[in-house]
Amino acid sequence: MLFVIDIGNTHTVAGIIEDGRISQQWRIQTDSAMTADELGIQYHNLFRMADIDCSKITGIIISNVVPHLETAYYNCCAKLFDAHATQGLINVCSEKVASLISVKLDNPGEVGADRLVNGISAFHLCRSNAIVIDFGTAITFDCISAQCEYLGGLILPGLHVSLEALTQKAAKLPQIDLRLPPKKVIGTSTVSAMKSGVLFGYGAMIEGLISRVRDEMISLGYDDPAIIATGGMASVILDFAPSIERIVPDLTLNGLGLIYKTLAAH
Repeated sequence: MLFVIDIGNTHTVAGIIEDGRISQQWRIQTDSAMTADELGIQYHNLFRMADIDCSKITGIIISNVVPHLETAYYNCCAKLFDAHATQGLINVCSEKVASLISVKLDNPGEVGADRLVNGISAFHLCRSNAIVIDFGTAITFDCISAQCEYLGGLILPGLHVSLEALTQKAAKLPQIDLRLPPKKVIGTSTVSAMKSGVLFGYGAMIEGLISRVRDEMISLGYDDPAIIATGGMASVILDFAPSIERIVPDLTLNGLGLIYKTLAAH
């Protein structure tokens, strides 16, 4: 059993991979103040509820964008799992995956681990040029070549980040649920107007960015890229950004599995 962990700014998604497929998955809130003991209790309980024996874990791989949690997660794993699994723990960084993806930036170390994992996963999924859009706390665009090169990308505020800023700065605007979409563009209430503004607005922005990024990749000599989306809010924005060709919810966890399998074999 492989334990895969994707630590994001807002949520952490963890899972178990058996025989090349995700057999169990959890989504928990990321708290940079949590200690190894607190994390240990949390995962111990999750494993118990799923009837998973911790001693069956043979490998661990982590993608982490919250540096404060690195030591806590390592110590948590040391408490929960066999020493062999912990000693072989892989913490994804540009140096670790240099043999799997070529980062075409002046400073490869600047690229978040999750973005490299998504790029590797997308390459193995479609074997073509690709634009990967991850809808998380931040929305990231990552451009991947058919030779599994990381070409660069964009970072912009996520839907919830923008919505929180709006409600905090405008006293009369309420919290809203974006998973209940508006029926038309012109809102006839405060709530419907906010939903239209965020969803249609972000949809138009994503569409515009896809068009410009695609055109720039083609102008640089790359074939028309596949458009892949992932992340917690990807399904919410899909109807408002029709250029997205497919949503792959488990893109990151599957990428972690691919990386571990490849690196462990060497």
